[in-house]
Amino acid sequence: MLRVENLQVVRGQTRVLDGITLGIEPGQVLGVLGPNGAGKSTLLAALCGELPAHHGRVLLDERALGDWSGHERAQRLAVLPQTSSLGFAFRVEEVVAMGRLPHRTGQVRDQAIVAEALEAADAGHLVGRSYLALSGGERQRVHLARVLAQLWPGGDGCTLLLDEPTSMLDPLHQHTTLQAVRAFADHGAAVLVILHDLNLAARYCDRILLLERGCPHALDTPEQVLRPEALRAVFGLEVLVQPHPERGHPLIIAR
Repeated sequence: MLRVENLQVVRGQTRVLDGITLGIEPGQVLGVLGPNGAGKSTLLAALCGELPAHHGRVLLDERALGDWSGHERAQRLAVLPQTSSLGFAFRVEEVVAMGRLPHRTGQVRDQAIVAEALEAADAGHLVGRSYLALSGGERQRVHLARVLAQLWPGGDGCTLLLDEPTSMLDPLHQHTTLQAVRAFADHGAAVLVILHDLNLAARYCDRILLLERGCPHALDTPEQVLRPEALRAVFGLEVLVQPHPERGHPLIIAR
């Protein structure tokens, strides 16, 4: 489990994040929402140790994140940044296999995991192709498969951090991606995902952190967070919120 206590991140003279306390629970998907500049990507960078905390603590399994060696941390914590790029013509399966580098499970087992992760990311048909020949959306799904392979098959003790994994995807693959993330959490992994689409967050997340100018505006279930008054206050957006006619989760409709 990854947990932060009273996290504050300062850049220059500006508090980019302040007063963040939360835990990413095993078996759950925590969505992070907020307008541009709210501090979403900064939060992810602090959670994975890329940015130091000015105040507060980041704990992985009750140990300070900095106390873990890079190898140990990589066996339990995987991160998909907003943009991932490679400048070499690796085959797709070679890119995904990079996720297995922290482990010593053997070539046969690693090949099986790579294949399973590619299928989970709906990218199995890309095997054998050059990474450089892929579209932006295809590359994004390959990198999703890579971080899934790093922690495969998930389970308690694994934490997955994703920064806008649906940003370059068509509607179908937005759903297949989040279905894969949801299934990973259902196997026991703890997942944090940054999203912009309110309805995707409502459907796939167990809890939502709504950020406003680097501070938590709300942290609760989608039903409690995705309310017209909160969305108006944070996004300046006038909406109707109704139960989804089939699934029951909040359905957000812009006025």
